[in-house]
Amino acid sequence: MDMAKSSVNIDAQCAKIVSAVRTGSFKPVYLLMGDEPYYPEQVCDAILEHCIPEEEKDFNETVCYGGEVTADQVVTAARRFPMMAERQLVVVKEAQQMKDIENLSFYCAAPLESTVLVVLLHKASVDKRKAFYKAALKIGEVVDSPALRDYQIPEWIQSYYASRGLHIDPPAASLLAESAGTELTTLVVETDKLTKALPEGTTRVTVEDIERNVGISRQFSIYELTRELSYKHAPKALKIAAHLGDAARFALPAAVSALFTHFNRILRYGALLSSGGFPSAEDKARALPGLNPYFYREYDYAVRNYPVPKAMAAISLLCEYDYLGKGGDGSTLVSDGELLVELTAKLLNL
Repeated sequence: MDMAKSSVNIDAQCAKIVSAVRTGSFKPVYLLMGDEPYYPEQVCDAILEHCIPEEEKDFNETVCYGGEVTADQVVTAARRFPMMAERQLVVVKEAQQMKDIENLSFYCAAPLESTVLVVLLHKASVDKRKAFYKAALKIGEVVDSPALRDYQIPEWIQSYYASRGLHIDPPAASLLAESAGTELTTLVVETDKLTKALPEGTTRVTVEDIERNVGISRQFSIYELTRELSYKHAPKALKIAAHLGDAARFALPAAVSALFTHFNRILRYGALLSSGGFPSAEDKARALPGLNPYFYREYDYAVRNYPVPKAMAAISLLCEYDYLGKGGDGSTLVSDGELLVELTAKLLNL
């Protein structure tokens, strides 16, 4: 399954669930799981907010943790009738810690109409081949939220900002993605902080806004390093690499991952162009997955500087330096920062 398409589907699915929950419409069982916790937790929070009125929570809302309960205890709680109320809510958080979670399938075979059972796993999933997953899918809602790849994050940021009535420039989205990483919850928190700092009435977010409010400089970012490598601007690329490598929290494997995404796109785009003819917008989108068309012009230059054989050599270099960055040679004499400068120089000389 295409990961970007999957994330869009999850977003739409969760929006639909949250909308139903807000109107008082509930399923008997919610199985919330996946490597990306943002969407499962969003649904769980909505259910906790809207399922039981505040004055009834003491008697009709039970929140427990997977490491502290057994499936039998959860089933016993779920089979209780609500006290002078329409329904009760049972939530199991950190459910991946339950050793006998599969036994919840027995409850799903005959759920109580007056109970809403929420099973929330954190960065984990149940076995889809087994009974509990199949039963939850049949009678309730299953949210299976995959982690997004680093190259998909800028597109997600743009979509999320659009949902907030904001347009974020593609370079700004790339810069924010580099700063905040791939966890969607962190990106949402950074967005909340940013929007509070922007002047009232702002509808467009620029690179300057990200630099000023998030605390990262475009001038010395991995995003800017890939750009200078595309154009083979050696002095600038080496300067950026040296600056990045001097950062206290710099780790070579993360930088190599971003560079791999970049050169993999160059390779795919170069292969497309070498096949002859004029590629369509759809062909370009397939060759440059997750890339905003704003950046296509850069890749037109990049494939000239790194035709297919050179792009393949670049990827081979990145594999080598990924190995070195993870201590593959057993040596600690060369720092990660020095390795990045060395790698950058070799990429420029291809």
